[in-house]
Amino acid sequence: MAAIDKTLVRALSLFDNTSDSNLDQLLGWAVSRRVPQGEAVFEQGGLATHFYLLLHGRLKVVQVTADGQQIIVRMVHPGDLFGFAKALQRDDYPGTAIAAAESVVLVWATDMWPVFVEQNPALAIGAMQTIGQRLAEAHTRIREMSTQEVERRIAHVVLRLIKQAGKQEESGIRIDFQISRQDIAEMTGTTLHTVSRVLSAWERKGLVKGGRQKLLVLDPVRLSQLAEGVGESKNT
Repeated sequence: MAAIDKTLVRALSLFDNTSDSNLDQLLGWAVSRRVPQGEAVFEQGGLATHFYLLLHGRLKVVQVTADGQQIIVRMVHPGDLFGFAKALQRDDYPGTAIAAAESVVLVWATDMWPVFVEQNPALAIGAMQTIGQRLAEAHTRIREMSTQEVERRIAHVVLRLIKQAGKQEESGIRIDFQISRQDIAEMTGTTLHTVSRVLSAWERKGLVKGGRQKLLVLDPVRLSQLAEGVGESKNT
């Protein structure tokens, strides 16, 4: 376990309205854990003994469906609460949280959840907002997969990623963690072959620049137009 950096915690918007004394109390209940890239924080179906806050890095939450297909249901970004199954009236974790980059998480015992939200209303609101955002994202993804061509779905996912984890560079916006074409396929409910074909076409048109688990968006305006069905290409 690593020492908790209070300055890093204080910088998170989730704690904007938390007093120093309450923050000290919260951190006194928590432990800090470093998670190497590729390691799971918890496994789908495992007993939900803890809940978490991501301080640094990125996580992907994956689910294996009844027919054995693996899908990425969400990305976890710094400042996000996750794994709070108790708030969802569950005893187990609905997915597996895997570090997409080396990460640091704060860990609390699940039994602390009622105290956590009772003594810190701002955090309770943050948790409810997180649940609401997840539901909205789930509804959006269901609508996209039900009604949109695959190229538009891929464009929407890439745009969400640069909004949540984009780093502005001279030539464009880079997703600031390793993201593979397989990851994008799992986010959009399509195949690796299809994602590779779409991204290769986008590279030829100057919309994106790829690399080994890297993606740089060169023209977010044109990508937004594609996502909205304006000037859709014919490669899918």
